Amino acid sequence: MNFANHTKRYLNYLVLPLFAIGLGFSFWYSEAWLALCYGLALFLFGMQCIEEGLHSAAGGTLERLMSKSTATPFKGFLFGIGSTFVLQSSTLVSLLTIAFLSTGMITLAGGIAIIFGTNLGATTGIWLLALAGQSVSLSPIAIPMLVFGVLVGFFGGQAKAIGRILIGVALIFLGIDAIKAGFGGFGEQIDFASLQFDGATQVLIFAGVGFLLTCVLQSSHATLILTLAALASSQITITQGFAIAVGSNLGSSATTAIMGMIGSERSGQRLALVHLFFNAVTALLSFVLWLPFTALVAWIAKMTNMSVLMQLALFHSLFNIVGVMAFWRWQERLAALLVRILPDKSNIALLPDGSQAVLPRHLDANALLSSDIAMRAVSKEIRHLSTLSMEVMCHAIFVPTSALHQKTDTLPKPKLPLELDVQALYEWQIKPLYGEILDFTSKMDVDEADSRSDELTAIHMVAFAMMGMVKDGKHLQKNMSHALADEASVVYGEYSELRAHTFGSLAYLSQAGNLALDSNNWHKHIDEFSTHIERTEAMRHRLLQRLRDDELDNLHVSSLMNDINYARRIDLSIFEMLTSAGEMFCYKAK
Repeated sequence: MNFANHTKRYLNYLVLPLFAIGLGFSFWYSEAWLALCYGLALFLFGMQCIEEGLHSAAGGTLERLMSKSTATPFKGFLFGIGSTFVLQSSTLVSLLTIAFLSTGMITLAGGIAIIFGTNLGATTGIWLLALAGQSVSLSPIAIPMLVFGVLVGFFGGQAKAIGRILIGVALIFLGIDAIKAGFGGFGEQIDFASLQFDGATQVLIFAGVGFLLTCVLQSSHATLILTLAALASSQITITQGFAIAVGSNLGSSATTAIMGMIGSERSGQRLALVHLFFNAVTALLSFVLWLPFTALVAWIAKMTNMSVLMQLALFHSLFNIVGVMAFWRWQERLAALLVRILPDKSNIALLPDGSQAVLPRHLDANALLSSDIAMRAVSKEIRHLSTLSMEVMCHAIFVPTSALHQKTDTLPKPKLPLELDVQALYEWQIKPLYGEILDFTSKMDVDEADSRSDELTAIHMVAFAMMGMVKDGKHLQKNMSHALADEASVVYGEYSELRAHTFGSLAYLSQAGNLALDSNNWHKHIDEFSTHIERTEAMRHRLLQRLRDDELDNLHVSSLMNDINYARRIDLSIFEMLTSAGEMFCYKAK
């Protein structure tokens, strides 16, 4: 493993400088190539600026729209079209959809409808670029927009986000002009149109070019702007342009699938897979219906005197519409099939022997694309950590975990032999998951000025209190295991009462998850728990009285006093969790 890592690092250090040197030399050799790469860089960076600006300006608007726009498949489909048109990135919308699906805000069928919409939404940008044409220069509009974007950005806040959007649009306009100039400068140096291939071979070759180019550039829009520029310069034929468009469509889903499959939970992996499957079948349909599609486009172009650029946009829309029509009736069945192909992962055993360290269920890396989605993912993961912590605490006091979900006045007697397993469970399950939550929150784009910072602070406090509770449970388990193993022990009754008290505290924490998000409910629950905590003082007084009456010796009382102190610390940790969680959830309910 170390050899592989060193080899990879060595190759990075060697290949990247060589690539940079080679690219720099190619710029010196060809001004047209430099203009083409310069335009492409501006285009890609402009798209990145727009994405960042829209996220900052819109806040949670996109997230709220997505959660409300999947009530029906048609609404989800329209949302996919609209959001892709605004963001001009089908990959970004697809990854956001995967993140929403992973956090449970939308269903798999709703996510599939959005994916259908992103494919059609991607065609809107191609229509705009085709309408602009080769003869129209966008620089006169872009330069003033760039100036205003920089000036507005100095004001900070929402103005800075709007400035970022203006800069992004300006860079895209400048990039388009530079790309057109670059292709124009090549003249006859590049002439794919003169290449002679068999009809089917030519289609497959240029579809492969579109696929690879999109995978490298990570943007089907960038691939298609290059295609439009090459088509306008007559360096490729319209047939070759059609094939590149099909390949770019498949390439965009392949990059989304790779990014979605890595680091996503099962629901996200299902959506990434269906996106790839949908675009692959759509590409196959376009090849099967190639002659009818191209003939229809040629007939419409003849009737309307349509330019070759507009023909490419029409073809791109046509085969995507056919793909959506082919899949539309099968959304629910496709979702059910994916659940069978990729079933939910089984819960990892709660025992350290032969088990694996617990992994997060909701911390999808794609959720970091949006602070609102990331916050929801962390909130759900805290619930996961809370469930595990309560189960470990049940082990600490030798109570079946099923008792947490049963209403009972008396606890079952502990089953012998009593194993000291909390330390192992802490190392295998609580500590790794807590570390994953800290790592995830450290990557979130939330600063002190963000309205979500208070919620994130409350989440950290809840998680830290859980860690303290489990650590105290480890100390409590040691003496309790000795006392509860022998019913004839003089302290059996005292430790049974302490066990029941601690379980009652866990029950208060468990019941909090079922409370309505209402401040009155939380305050009432916390007040009742405060009364429960004070029972430990009565236990202390009774122990001292038994010591005075010579019913217990000082060693027994000393151990019990220490363990009552651990139980009280557990109570205080639960009290802090309830208080912080109440502030967090009631804040979100407003």
